[in-house]
Amino acid sequence: MPETTETSAIDFEAVIQSCIEAISTYGLQILAALAIFIIGRLVANLLTKALRTTMEKRKVEPSLVGFAASLTHAALLVFVVLAALGKLGVQTTSFVAVIGAAGLAIGLALQGSLSNFAAGVLILIFKPYKVGDYVGAGGGEGVIKEIGIFTTTLITLDNKTQILPNSIATGGVIENFSKQGTRRLDLIAGVSYSEDILHVKKVLQDILVNEPRILKDPTPTIGLMEMGDSSINFAFRPWVKVEDYWDLFFELQERIKIRFDEEKISIPFPQRDVHLFKAE
Repeated sequence: MPETTETSAIDFEAVIQSCIEAISTYGLQILAALAIFIIGRLVANLLTKALRTTMEKRKVEPSLVGFAASLTHAALLVFVVLAALGKLGVQTTSFVAVIGAAGLAIGLALQGSLSNFAAGVLILIFKPYKVGDYVGAGGGEGVIKEIGIFTTTLITLDNKTQILPNSIATGGVIENFSKQGTRRLDLIAGVSYSEDILHVKKVLQDILVNEPRILKDPTPTIGLMEMGDSSINFAFRPWVKVEDYWDLFFELQERIKIRFDEEKISIPFPQRDVHLFKAE
């Protein structure tokens, strides 16, 4: 019986000794891993906050700011966790390989979506157009209603909704009709060859002067553009604000016709002279 008590005491002392040795061996590693995780998490939060602040100061689109901040924070946390596990002696090479393989598989599966995502990021950074602009892009034309990470939504002049993948919207020439703030109206006024061209130019000039929405700078253009088959064609090219473009496009053509009627200026129809010869 005394031998059993003595053996139990020896076993207990051995366990304590093993615990002391384990603590002395792995304690510093555990503390270092915890320090890496805690400090790394704080650094990740600070870097994410700095990135968000910088992007907001540069007036980057809010949707891109939130997405970039979340993606950066997640990537930094993965790096911190791998560093902490490595300090504990865990082989992280396999983890990195698995993450890389998963990323490659996801990238191949979502190749088209990633292309649209990359194009969406470029749109939000370089801003070739913004919400409210009237643009032609990717085969569509209309007013920008929404710019998403993957798609751009247009509203056409006849109120149809067009949804363009961002890679298609940025894959060709983008025509932004609103970016400069002004547009030029390109109208043609055709009159008969018998008309006094100086009088015609004066009438067209009066129309310009009496329309306050026509801009003085740049200077409007009125000039004889061509002598056509049936008429003399004048170029009538005033500059207007973007928001007045379509209203004046229709109104000015109506005014030209009314003024020509008042001034007895004729607008000829196409004419052809047909000669008939009698066969001998």
